[in-house]
Amino acid sequence: MSEKKTFYITTPIYYPSDNLHIGHSYTTVACDALSRYKRLEGYDVMFLTGTDEHGQKIQDKAAAVGKTPKQYVDEIVTNIKALWELLDVKYDRFIRTTDHYHEEAVQKIFKMLYDKGDIYKGFYEGHYCKPCETFWTQSQLVDGKCPDCGREVYKAKEDAYFFKLSNYADRLLKHYEDNPKFIEPETRKNEMISFIKQGLQDLCVSRTTVKWGIPVTFDPEHTVYVWVDALSNYITALGKFNDEYDDYERYWPATCHMVGKEILRFHTIIWPAMLMALDLELPKQVFGHGWLLLEGGKMSKSVGNVVDPVLLCDKYGVDAIRYFLLREIPFGNDGLYTNEALMNRINADLANDLGNLVSRSCAMIEKYFGGTLPAEREAAELDKELITLCENLEAKTTECMDNLLIPQALQEIFKVIQRANKYIDETAPWVLAKDEANKARLATVMYNLVEALRFATTLLQAFLPTTAVKISAQLGYTEDDLKFENLKFGYKTDVTVKKGEVIFPRIDIAKEMKLLEEQEKAKQEAAAKAAEPAVEEEPEEEFPEITIDDFAKVELIVGEIKHCEKLPKSDKLLKSTIFDGKRDRTILSGIAQWYTPEEMIGKKLIIVANLAPRKMRGVVSEGMILAASMGDSAKVVFVDNDVPAGSRIG
Repeated sequence: MSEKKTFYITTPIYYPSDNLHIGHSYTTVACDALSRYKRLEGYDVMFLTGTDEHGQKIQDKAAAVGKTPKQYVDEIVTNIKALWELLDVKYDRFIRTTDHYHEEAVQKIFKMLYDKGDIYKGFYEGHYCKPCETFWTQSQLVDGKCPDCGREVYKAKEDAYFFKLSNYADRLLKHYEDNPKFIEPETRKNEMISFIKQGLQDLCVSRTTVKWGIPVTFDPEHTVYVWVDALSNYITALGKFNDEYDDYERYWPATCHMVGKEILRFHTIIWPAMLMALDLELPKQVFGHGWLLLEGGKMSKSVGNVVDPVLLCDKYGVDAIRYFLLREIPFGNDGLYTNEALMNRINADLANDLGNLVSRSCAMIEKYFGGTLPAEREAAELDKELITLCENLEAKTTECMDNLLIPQALQEIFKVIQRANKYIDETAPWVLAKDEANKARLATVMYNLVEALRFATTLLQAFLPTTAVKISAQLGYTEDDLKFENLKFGYKTDVTVKKGEVIFPRIDIAKEMKLLEEQEKAKQEAAAKAAEPAVEEEPEEEFPEITIDDFAKVELIVGEIKHCEKLPKSDKLLKSTIFDGKRDRTILSGIAQWYTPEEMIGKKLIIVANLAPRKMRGVVSEGMILAASMGDSAKVVFVDNDVPAGSRIG
């Protein structure tokens, strides 16, 4: 007996800086559907997902809420796992980059690359984007900002280790040429080729200013920078360079890394170059899917324009959300999420087509035959088109899934469902039922509907697992009935049905849209009425005396305002980007009544640098500007321009 063919699929490991949104659900549900489909085909499947838990952003987020980074990510990871359970995502393994076996493996990888000469120690000076955790040169910036996310960058200067990425440009291009399906879609491959031909620079792979990371064993002042840590998960989760698992030989190379297009470059340039340096096989394919957009643009946790999948599942049902994500979005391209598009898709496909077919079929079999079909049959020419569609369905759907054409696979399934609904109108069972002589023919029509639904349900197990169970309960399908090897028209001989609840109730879209608009309006009004940060009044009593040791705890330094703007929806707060001699930091100050942003830009002032970060109006403030209170006004303590930023006071 030959061994099963393997199928190893991975999601990106998600960054747990906050709870995930429906865009993340899109990636994971797609991988879940692909892995379920391959299991139905008989493959030996490994489906990996997880979380990327180190880095500056996590360190800062945790500090802002008074927690350790591990405490902070533990809570988010619990929510992520609960979301995957809610969405019926059946992953085989969940890796966290804080898992001990992964950390030890990453340290081994880093040392191996260093010993081989692919990692060397140097000095980094340039620009750093904290949200993307990426270094950029001046020439790579777009309008002085991060070319990936468009946000502010700050100057970084530190010792660092570098990976010799520049050595692998020719090998990468050759691999793309020899393996034309390595990067999909094709348009994304062209982008990567263009990026390489512009000239690859060596990659910074360690930090000294970020302590929340994996220490470099031979130089513990350094922590391993994000991409060597995060990307290695795809092999460490299989047991490579650790003793936790022993699945590397079984599943590697990966069949497909599924990633968002914004991180495709890291997976198709940095990751394969690392594997080349380690003399390991490359994954078979990296697929960069598009973004799930709102009308305001790409969903982003940091921007705040996200849709909560938990709320959608509670409102419309898990399988309805899975179906929308898998059917509505053209896989590989960007797709637009709107509430109206979701409801239209539920009504048209799930309620009208699928739900209606199940309901009508069960109702007619119960009405005309008491729920059980007789054995006598009478075929007709009219049956052939539906039967042929069913018999070709598995091959067509499999071809789509093999090419990651998930929406097209669902279209093929729903062609059978729609044809079966049309078949009811063509055969008119209600007319046949009027004449006892047509009993055998009527039984055949009913049987063909049950068989068409069996074919559709068998394949829908990968996409709508809960719905497949519900249909089976009403139409009497057994586990064997829904196996791929039994997708032969006529396999199921005995048919007994039991009509149940409506699988997908129709949505009154006008009513629902009005309700959603009212909820959104109430939400905006509540946000507008949110109280401004309390302004503490000066106490009448004298301040207590402090010692020199108490004063020494306060870090006062000179900062330079690089950018300043009014905080939206606030009359009192200015949001300033202040360079403290080492990096840019954001500080909110309640001085908007007395100073305009324009007159603040370029000024130097004194800031309290070691004040615990505080979140106000959705923005984390990293310090305080020193100002004098003068009755009903305030005056900022400015410093002469010749005093360097970062100079200490006291």
